[in-house]
Amino acid sequence: MKDVAARAGVGLKTVSRVVNGEPGVTSDTAERVQAAISALGFRRNDSARILRKGRTASVGLVLEDIADPFYSALSRAVEEVSRLHGSLLFTGSSDEDPEREEQLALAFCARRVDGLVIVPAAGADHRYLAPEVRAGIATVFIDRPPLGIEADTVLTANAAGAREGTAHLIGRGHRRIAFLGDSPDIHTAAERLRGYREAMADAGLPVDPSWISLGPTSPERVGAALATALSGPEPVTALFCGNNRVTVAALRRLRTFDRPVAVVGFDDLEFADLLSPGLTVVAQDPAGLGRTAAQLLFARLDGYPGPARHLELPARLIPRGSGELPPT
Repeated sequence: MKDVAARAGVGLKTVSRVVNGEPGVTSDTAERVQAAISALGFRRNDSARILRKGRTASVGLVLEDIADPFYSALSRAVEEVSRLHGSLLFTGSSDEDPEREEQLALAFCARRVDGLVIVPAAGADHRYLAPEVRAGIATVFIDRPPLGIEADTVLTANAAGAREGTAHLIGRGHRRIAFLGDSPDIHTAAERLRGYREAMADAGLPVDPSWISLGPTSPERVGAALATALSGPEPVTALFCGNNRVTVAALRRLRTFDRPVAVVGFDDLEFADLLSPGLTVVAQDPAGLGRTAAQLLFARLDGYPGPARHLELPARLIPRGSGELPPT
């Protein structure tokens, strides 16, 4: 700033006023200062300026996997709200590892982010964040609830969505419906299985244990589970898939079978309407989840003192053809 002031022939306070857009500077003087700034390549030290106000204008986001299209949409929404509040977003993937999640969250805290948005890894105990929350780090959990602490949380109505998707298959005449889901210790997987069971019970339908498979979303595991459900004297006629990765693995495996199977997937897919028949899904709103979580976070940062808020966004059924196939 001293160099800029000397080149423009003004005082430091005048340079400060121009840089910060404050009044009290004539247009001619402002032009001289701007010309000096351009010539010298001066850049304002935003870190120092923001720290003087007690904030770093940054937010940390911990996801399961940034490469997953669901989390990409969620991340973009958090970033957009952060940008509107003048904050930068730092993002990391936990890879469903509680230790990795803790390392990322605490690394963001060590860099003094103003707040955190976290998609909890399965089995993570979030009491490690209690000291950070007491120190003023605003924290919101998204997609799954935290364990061990109370905090603002934004979820999808997973059980209700799975119940509606399964009931949709039942309404098309299916009585033997398989459920292929993610690992059982993941909150969303357990909730979607609960919705499936509730729909079957509401219809008075039994559930054979061989129809249910929870575990890794690898094509090998999903393919083996599907082969079991489609074998025997009374194979299933329909399939409810617990998330987008399971759905993709199941669709690839279904191509090797010689009879049609009705399919409803939880989570929409970019190419869902291009399949033949189109893929019927229970769609979440990842952008809505991210936007709502970020809004709760900045409300905390702006001084909201109330108790932890727990919000649940609805899922919606999108019929496209695969879930409307009749039993065979």
